[in-house]
Amino acid sequence: MSDLLLAADVGATKTNLALYAVADGVLTAVDEAHLVNEGYGGLEDVVRTFLRDRTDVPSAACFGIAGPVAEGRSRMPNLGWLIDAAGLARTLRLARVVLLNDLEANAHGIATLSPEQLMVLNPGAAVARGNAALIAAGTGLGEATLYWDGTRHHVCASEGGHADFGPRNAEEIGILGRLMDRFGHVSWERVVSGPGLHNIYDALDVPEVPEVAARIASAPDASATITELAQTGGSARAARALDVFVSAYGAEAGNLALKTLATGGIYVGGGIAPKLLSRIADGTFMRGFTDKGRFSEWLGRIPVRIILDQKTALRGAAAYLAATR
Repeated sequence: MSDLLLAADVGATKTNLALYAVADGVLTAVDEAHLVNEGYGGLEDVVRTFLRDRTDVPSAACFGIAGPVAEGRSRMPNLGWLIDAAGLARTLRLARVVLLNDLEANAHGIATLSPEQLMVLNPGAAVARGNAALIAAGTGLGEATLYWDGTRHHVCASEGGHADFGPRNAEEIGILGRLMDRFGHVSWERVVSGPGLHNIYDALDVPEVPEVAARIASAPDASATITELAQTGGSARAARALDVFVSAYGAEAGNLALKTLATGGIYVGGGIAPKLLSRIADGTFMRGFTDKGRFSEWLGRIPVRIILDQKTALRGAAAYLAATR
């Protein structure tokens, strides 16, 4: 049987894949690819493209999926793909296929990170044997818990990003009302995600220069354009949208810390945080994180670290597969 393991991080817009060789419990990446999902009929086609023309094929695979996983199946809410572990195993002729929620895979990968792959946002006072939690904004908003059982951490999946958005002030109440008119139910993901920044911008009661509004409306990635304008001073409305976004991100991270008693720390993953390090580090995120009334001081003692490495989910999927062979 081959010693190669296939790991993949399947997001709403792209799939990152890697093959790992296993020797004496050590994982070594031997091949990687990053494929855009548009144009593929499903995950089977993506994997076939990655493995095409290879003579050495993996024996097993673990896929981190941006969506809920139950009984080996997942319907991705932001893509629509139906992924079935048993079907993938048959189609791809793999001895074993495991599906994890993408945040589960990320959480399993935390133990593989070096200090250089983390940025300390709040040193806090870590309790090494306490619960920890992970929050990650990208195309969507993911959350996961690392429960400490007295001996080791266990990763627990979550769909907490789809819980009801909770506004904290009059401005956010106005944003909620406008987003309710548009979407009906408004989750944290509608606000704290890549598309969420655009949603905030649209829902703000702040005037905009017509030329700037037209530029954003015609941009291939409106949120990226809003971020650029906010950081370069090109739009007061964009700057305010980014402030609200970062503060809301911190607020939901603080909510997660409270709900999980994350004395072992909060990890901030996903693709957005590494692109906004200076803005997240200016205090806006941590003010949102700690602004919890009687628990503000307690939250100030929670370590907060930003994951800089974008391959954490890949390594986590491979590590899970290797540990459960």
